[in-house]
Amino acid sequence: MTMTITNPILKGFNPDPSICRVNDDYYIAVSTFEWFPGVQIYHSKDMKNWRLAARPLNRVSQLNMLGNPDGGGVWAPQLSYHAGQFWLIYSDMKVVRGAFKEGNNYLVTCDTIDGDWGEPVYLNSSGFDPSLFHDEDGKQWLVNMVWDHREKNHRFYGIVLQQYSNFRERLVGEAKIIFKGSDIRLTEAPHLYKIGEYYYLLTAEGGTGYGHMATVARSKDIEGPYEIHPQNPLITSCNNPENPLQKAGHASWVQAADGEWYLVYLMGRPIKGDGGKDRGYCPLGRETSIAKMVWRDGWPYLADGGNQPTVTIETTLTEHPWEQDWCGIDNFDADKLNIHYQTLRIPLDEEIANLTENPSHLRLYGKQSLQSPFVQSHVLRRWQSLDFDAATVVAFLPKNIQQLAGLSNYYNTANWTMLYITHHEEKGRVLEIMTAENEVYTNPLAGNEIIVPESAEYVHLKSCVRGEKYTYSYSFDGKTWNEIDIEFDSYKLSDDFCKGAAFTGAFVGMFCIDSSGIKLPRTYADFDYFSYEEN
Repeated sequence: MTMTITNPILKGFNPDPSICRVNDDYYIAVSTFEWFPGVQIYHSKDMKNWRLAARPLNRVSQLNMLGNPDGGGVWAPQLSYHAGQFWLIYSDMKVVRGAFKEGNNYLVTCDTIDGDWGEPVYLNSSGFDPSLFHDEDGKQWLVNMVWDHREKNHRFYGIVLQQYSNFRERLVGEAKIIFKGSDIRLTEAPHLYKIGEYYYLLTAEGGTGYGHMATVARSKDIEGPYEIHPQNPLITSCNNPENPLQKAGHASWVQAADGEWYLVYLMGRPIKGDGGKDRGYCPLGRETSIAKMVWRDGWPYLADGGNQPTVTIETTLTEHPWEQDWCGIDNFDADKLNIHYQTLRIPLDEEIANLTENPSHLRLYGKQSLQSPFVQSHVLRRWQSLDFDAATVVAFLPKNIQQLAGLSNYYNTANWTMLYITHHEEKGRVLEIMTAENEVYTNPLAGNEIIVPESAEYVHLKSCVRGEKYTYSYSFDGKTWNEIDIEFDSYKLSDDFCKGAAFTGAFVGMFCIDSSGIKLPRTYADFDYFSYEEN
């Protein structure tokens, strides 16, 4: 009996997948960059149906990203299971543009995937994409790429190996460069495996865009030298612009309970847009797909031949669906936010948000603007489709022009749109729109702001995403909706459109801004529900 798995297995911004197996359970950890809590861990029993099981870095003591740049924060986590516990390795990147890439690499552990993960152990800062390997002799080894800041040198210096002492909770011994990469270059994302007599080094090369690849090398000695796969790369879509799964690379593999081997890898699904980019744009960010592997002559190959990703694969695993963890609408009746929400850089403490002061509402206190890399009062969830409606209803009484609350579609501090309630000097309470496109800011309703009736305690706001375009609508009674006659381009909320370090895909959510500096009374907005429903 076979089961068909359709890619992507994880939809909407889940890059840099690291997979591990514990008996009949499979776990994938993925990057979250500047989004908090840090790292998403998904759980499956059949490789097809996945649920968001944990966000392990949920305390500032584990991950303090206050002021982190766009595209910084958590890069390329790696998850493993050894000696009865889970081990999670991750980077927290603080500088991502210019000659230097600066960040710190850490280790946290936990007995259960959804438990209380421990305080971080600092490892090193020589480069990003760290990964921990547990050898058969009991030794543990860290590998990561090393960054070279020198002008005339290739930035990706190589893959470094160093032993880790769990007893001493630090790296010990000499750090050695064991692999300089293939001719493809940009060698990163190392994962070490021991299978039979060989150590296998799985890396990513070619950059994270449309030239992305996963490559393999092997050696009988962990310190090398490593010989490169005779048909390198293992997987890529760089030579096939017609493949619906682009950017294939940055992978990890696992042997399943049925004895088969599987490769999970990063990819993107582009739309064309009208921005002129040849292969298009990926508003859903970098997603996760799966392929089957086979072994021949001591080397891994894709099971269907070649090195192209495919939309479907077949497996003999028994299907195991999960109960839905998002019901389409959240009325804020729980004592904590749904696991699918995220915030930017820091957790939401009581000074920013709470669910208790107005029962069945999310209260957001006004903080800094959507441009800020510090303290935003902004709660969002990922776009997981290019055909969905997101809506909310908000009670908000702004007193000046610097107080705003509403609904946003957001990529990073330099790229977003928002429909919001604010105060106008002559018109009173109004609805406005503001856009940011690579730090160019506009107010397309300027002079035509929509006046909010005094009788409207609550204002309903909605965004409808339909492929390459999306729109905003509003309602003052929750029944009659009025669409604003402005279409926005989905592709402008994508890695491919945004400048600088851009990795995350689009989000949609609620915000409250107060840049007036007034401390008392504190400005707040009460959101009575938030819905996200795919069509």
